[in-house]
Amino acid sequence: MTTPATTTITRVRPLRVEIWADVACPWCYIGRRRFAAALRTFPHREHVEVRWRSYQLSPEAPVGSALSEAEMLAEAKMLPLADVQEMFTHVTAVAAGVGLDLRFDTVRPANTFDAHRLVHLARRRSPELADAVVEALMSAHFTRGLAVDDREVLAGIAADVGLDAGEVRASLADDDAADDVLADLEEGRTVRVSGVPFFVLDRRLGVSGAQPTELFTEALERAWEAER
Repeated sequence: MTTPATTTITRVRPLRVEIWADVACPWCYIGRRRFAAALRTFPHREHVEVRWRSYQLSPEAPVGSALSEAEMLAEAKMLPLADVQEMFTHVTAVAAGVGLDLRFDTVRPANTFDAHRLVHLARRRSPELADAVVEALMSAHFTRGLAVDDREVLAGIAADVGLDAGEVRASLADDDAADDVLADLEEGRTVRVSGVPFFVLDRRLGVSGAQPTELFTEALERAWEAER
């Protein structure tokens, strides 16, 4: 009698990538595009789990500010408006290199706490849906001139990516997912996030800033090989 051959199936442990970012951060939008480009060509991309983490560049920003983005930044940084406009010109040119059309003349300053809550609400459905919400929020803020601290705007964005707008309105009217955002902010302090975007791969390798796509590719390869 012949003994049947046995097959050993080895489960590949996912590579976890956490990204601390603010949806009102232009460099986070650029970094997202560059990282996404690196991930598309990564041979083990099906084993990469991306998790967006909340970070607020301006937690004290008022909801529904009447100031322009340039005025608010000039006031916060105590800079002349001309210097702020020069900064906008530079980042707009960099963004164009990754296919983004940033329109700072229509950007509406926002407190992003509720926007981060929406990302967490989407993540309860799936990481892919959370990723879609992040993209939609950044697009709404930087290219569509929408107020991403307006809950009706957030409900509309949610509906655009497949969430139920009514459920989102109810969740935002309550404190749903607020603790998740606060936990991310605290976790960011634990891993010493001092600026965004900040990418943490398997809690062993950190990449700060909107680095070139090639650097993200190298980081993915290094993190993948570290334990495998």
